[in-house]
Formats: sequence, C-alpha cells, structure tokens
Amino acid sequence: MPVVLFLLQATCVSPPATLPRVAEQWAAARARAHAIACEKLAPNIPGFAIAVAVNGLLVWSEAFGYADLEAKRRTTPATQFRIGSVSKPLDAVAQLYESGRLDLDTPVQRYVPSFPDKGAPITTRELGGHLGGIRHYKGDEFTLNQRFPTVTAGLAVFQNDPLIAPPGTRFSYSSYGFNLIGAAVEGASGEQFLVYMSRHVFKPLGMTSTAPDKNDSLIPNRTRFYDRTEAGQFVPSPTVDNSYKWAGGGFLSTAEDLVRFGSAHLQPGYLKAATLELLFTPQHTTSGEATPYGIGWFLTTDTLGHRTAYHGGGSVGGTTMFGIDRDSRVVIALVTNVTDARLNAGQEIRLVFDSSASQRAKR
Repeated sequence: MPVVLFLLQATCVSPPATLPRVAEQWAAARARAHAIACEKLAPNIPGFAIAVAVNGLLVWSEAFGYADLEAKRRTTPATQFRIGSVSKPLDAVAQLYESGRLDLDTPVQRYVPSFPDKGAPITTRELGGHLGGIRHYKGDEFTLNQRFPTVTAGLAVFQNDPLIAPPGTRFSYSSYGFNLIGAAVEGASGEQFLVYMSRHVFKPLGMTSTAPDKNDSLIPNRTRFYDRTEAGQFVPSPTVDNSYKWAGGGFLSTAEDLVRFGSAHLQPGYLKAATLELLFTPQHTTSGEATPYGIGWFLTTDTLGHRTAYHGGGSVGGTTMFGIDRDSRVVIALVTNVTDARLNAGQEIRLVFDSSASQRAKR
C-alpha cells in the first residue's frame, strides 16, 4: 500500500505547466483546485480526472493517478471511466419530447408494448422523475454479470415485479425506471437506443469519448476498475456486464465530455428554453409534495444561493460527480476508477470556481 500511495502522490508535485491561454484568468482557481485534489482525492483514489467549464469554455482539465496500477499506465483526460447513474441525464427523452415523437404523459406501453400492465398507467414523465413506482436494485443485481442482447431483454430483471407504490404517489429512486426509459426511446425513435444516443446526442455535442461499457468491445482508453479494501488496498473490481442498464447506468465517459454535455444545457440551442425548464423544474407527487428531481436531474440551491442541477454516479469500479450551476454557469465533472469513492472534495473544487465566476460577474 505505501508504494501505491507514493505512485498516486507523485502525480501531485505541481500544477500542470501548460495552461490554455484563453483561460489564464482562472489560473488561481485552478491552482487551488489542484491542491484540493492532491490533498483530499489523490491519496484515496487510484485514478481520476476533473474538468471544469465556465460559460461553455473549458478552463481546467487534469488527470491524476493511474488507469492501470499494475502496468503503471497513467490516467489522462482521454481516459474513459464508468459514470454510473450520470448516464441518466444523458438520455434523449427531452430531445424526443421536443420533436413531438414522445409524449411524456401517455402510458409507457405506447412505446414499450411488451412491458406488463401494472394496474395503473406509468408515464415517461413519472419514470424520469423517479415517481413511476418501479423498484431499484435488490440482492446482487448491482454486480450482475449477464449479457442481455437488447434493451428490451434487459427489462426482464424487474418487469414482472410489483410496483413499490402507485405511480406518482412516492419519490423513490430507481435505475430500472430509466432502463424502461431507454426502451421508450427506442419505441419513440424507431432506432436502437445506443444508435440513437450516438447519432443524436453524443456526436452532435462532440462527445467522442462517451460510449456504452461493452465487455466484448476493445476500448483502448477504458480504465481498469478497482475496489478499496478495509485495509486501504486497491484490488480489481469484480467483472460485471452493464448491458441490462445502458440508460440507467451503463455508459463510459470522460470528464471533458461530461462538461460538454452540461454546458449544452446552460442556454437554449441543443434544447429549447422551455425544454430546459422542464428538465430543471422539480416534479411533485400526486399529493402535491415537491421532489428533489426534475427529469434526469437532481435539483437544489447551493450555499451561494445558486440554482444547481447535478447527478452522482456509482458503479462497480467507478464513482462520478457531475453538476451545473445555472447562475454562475460553472459545469464540473469528476470521474474516478474506484467503487464508493468519497468525493466531498469535489464540491469544494466546484465552489472554488463558482465563487470565482460570481466575483467576476460582479466586476
């Protein structure tokens, strides 16, 4: 273990020497963020990368540690990590809604006719806000290592189980609800989910390093995945197959790709203003109780009073933090290659840039 710590800390000797000239005004914030990452993240994570954009401009991107500890392969900004539930806001529901091909308030069976009737209509809007009554993981499902050939086939894991609550009545987080959304995207678009995502989301936004985490594909920039033992050692994570949950948590990405995606949601363009508000407005239960979620995004007000949309992602061998400050217009992504990493320091880094952006806006 001491050798591993030495290797990780060796990447934190000094901030990177080459900085984009267009972002020199952010040099002080970068230096502070680098110090936080070295002190609080690097000793506990084999490899990770962080990217920050402000007003759509990438102002910091840096990688730390190792994508492969045994081979001493260093992490780079191009290293692809499992992003877990950060896959959820990537889903193309808003795009299909905007084009009129997907009705958020019609029963999901309109697009997924094979999904069993549950005695009450479940809508895509409810699924997108964790109000559909669909259950979450149970037992060993999170570490499932079974290949499913199609999105619809993957629904077999949960589709015959009873609802945990009548649709609309209770906020209950569910990755499986988003797996069902993936099937609805296929039904509404007439294309396979992964094909649609590549053609209509990733390529238009320049997300060239975002892809499904396919075990049978050679992905040269994919990191290795690790667990941390109680003794503090890093060991390879168990092998899993994420083909049952592309939409709920099955994508690989980079920190830079994620901030590209987030930056596209700061203003109309990729989506219309009304659609952005739809995503970023908290849903309510049928009793009128506000939830912390819009469609695909957690929503809150941060310590600076700013409106923040965010999502975390936990996966086998990966932990991700991703957020948008809609007022300071800061977007941050932190991607790692270890299960259950503690990423509180990522919030400190976000506030460094949020504060700097707010100060500059007042000048």
